[in-house]
Amino acid sequence: MRHHHDDIFDRGLQFDMSTLLERRRVLGLFAGAGLASLVGCAGDSTGTASTAASTSSASQGATATGGGCAEIPEETAGPYPGDGSNGPNILTQSGIVRSDIRSSIGSGSGTAAGVPLTIELTVQDTSAGCSALSGAAVYLWHCDRDGNYSMYSESVTGENYLRGVQETDGSGKVSFTSIFPACYPGRWPHIHFEVYPSLAKATTSDNKIATSQVALPKDACDMVYATDGYSESVRTLGEVSLDSDNIFSDGHTSQLGTMTGSVSSGLTVTLDVPV
Repeated sequence: MRHHHDDIFDRGLQFDMSTLLERRRVLGLFAGAGLASLVGCAGDSTGTASTAASTSSASQGATATGGGCAEIPEETAGPYPGDGSNGPNILTQSGIVRSDIRSSIGSGSGTAAGVPLTIELTVQDTSAGCSALSGAAVYLWHCDRDGNYSMYSESVTGENYLRGVQETDGSGKVSFTSIFPACYPGRWPHIHFEVYPSLAKATTSDNKIATSQVALPKDACDMVYATDGYSESVRTLGEVSLDSDNIFSDGHTSQLGTMTGSVSSGLTVTLDVPV
């Protein structure tokens, strides 16, 4: 079934980019070269998360070393990247450049339910003392409230929600509007992302310059999983820890996000991403 917006979502990333560039000409905005970063989560027992309760990833993940800084650890993209490296490629789909990733685009019609989560990433240039990288692209994806990945999991193969690309601004930042992901068997709650040198290059995984994951703090997970729709995550979270997770067990300090906000009003996770 075609939707009234199908004519917008069938021209590919090149169409998205030309539209974006035209908008910038009108607004008089110009992009530089760069990349974006993430900052993570931590909460308190009252249902509110605060940066004071979390260790800042900026101080841990970007330790100065002779004028440079430590890169974010390289991690697997996992079995469901949707970047063309393992099956379908969402990166060439028109509409993928977006900040709100809760709904599917193109032929998909679903919207992911769950506790609102804003994901803020700040990409930094390790070759320039971790200064902000603007004009780079971040592709971000994660599972839904039931632990399913769009485009791959049996119940949502026809959907492509919880996937999106954003270009870093002058401060190296991107922001995605999403929902809090589930904890599924064998993995600590996390968010995947890839960094590309530019939007033009963010069309195939061959061009990515970094792949990593954001770990979500336990206190924030406990708060969210106590709400309706996340009951299965309560059990699975009790069966895994950051130290036993096969990705984060070798060290997660620079990948643990900082959380602010509350379950009722929405949470925000932030993380610096030196590349």
